[in-house]
Amino acid sequence: MSLNISANQLIDRQVMPNLSRLRIEKSRIDESSESSTGRILDFGCNVPGGLEAGLLLARICMADLARIQIVPADLSIWQGPMLQVTTDDPTAACMAAQYAGWKVAKGKFFAMGSGPMRSKRKREEVLEHLGVQDDSPCAVGVLECDQIPSQEIIEMIASECGVGVEQTTLCVAPTRSLAGVIQVVARSIETAMHKLHELGFDLQQVVSAHGCAPIPPMAKDFAEGIGRTNDAILYGGQVTLWVDSTDEIIEAIGAKVPSLASKDFGKPFAKTFREYQYDFYKVDPGLFAPAMVTFVNLRSGRSYRYGKLFPEILKDSFGCFGSA
Repeated sequence: MSLNISANQLIDRQVMPNLSRLRIEKSRIDESSESSTGRILDFGCNVPGGLEAGLLLARICMADLARIQIVPADLSIWQGPMLQVTTDDPTAACMAAQYAGWKVAKGKFFAMGSGPMRSKRKREEVLEHLGVQDDSPCAVGVLECDQIPSQEIIEMIASECGVGVEQTTLCVAPTRSLAGVIQVVARSIETAMHKLHELGFDLQQVVSAHGCAPIPPMAKDFAEGIGRTNDAILYGGQVTLWVDSTDEIIEAIGAKVPSLASKDFGKPFAKTFREYQYDFYKVDPGLFAPAMVTFVNLRSGRSYRYGKLFPEILKDSFGCFGSA
């Protein structure tokens, strides 16, 4: 089944019948028109959204190829709950769907675009490298932004995906919303997979994956919101990858995978973000990786662990007050 059809079926089956309960809203794209086409679902811009909405948003972003759960706290890292992601198809779920590789921009509108719609557009190096194909008639995407996109934006996205506007679904949530926080923190495996791709590792050798990261408190400030969700992975994310590779390849790249291998590592992301004048793309790409990565080599039976957790940086970033 295609990635977009899988995501579209998840929306039709679990989101649309439960909009009110999930606190999600189907938005009219053009308020001046009664007949605007396309489907935009607001998970947190003008509605509360929530935890369940966030879990569904993350599943949509991964084309429903992963199990995503809220699990109890790991008290060695953070006192709050954690977000756990497991998948037996990490390359498709993370790189062909979830990776935020589309800068959706037109005029004053800007959003980080992710989800299976990217496999329809096919204009990213990683998609070309993996030979991703999706000939389905629909496109489903996730936009990380603070505003509902206009008719012009959805028409642009539909055109670039090669589908009709009426076959296009966009799910929208800002990073500062509860659903948006869940959607971003669900990227622990994705960051490891992208880092491996950049290091030249054959992603097809990654057979299964598990990731876990703390769910940070939402922030009112834009930079703090982006900072906390990134820090959850950079300083508190733990990923285990089951791979069919050689020990020599793992040993050659393993230490380069965790976030601590980056020159920008060591302080809350919001501080780094401000230092780069709020330009996300000036930050060292190598920073976007889990704090700790474990490789379980199915070929040799050996395991390798790289990186470490940094709860003190999380505490600084998350700004927890009070005492037990």
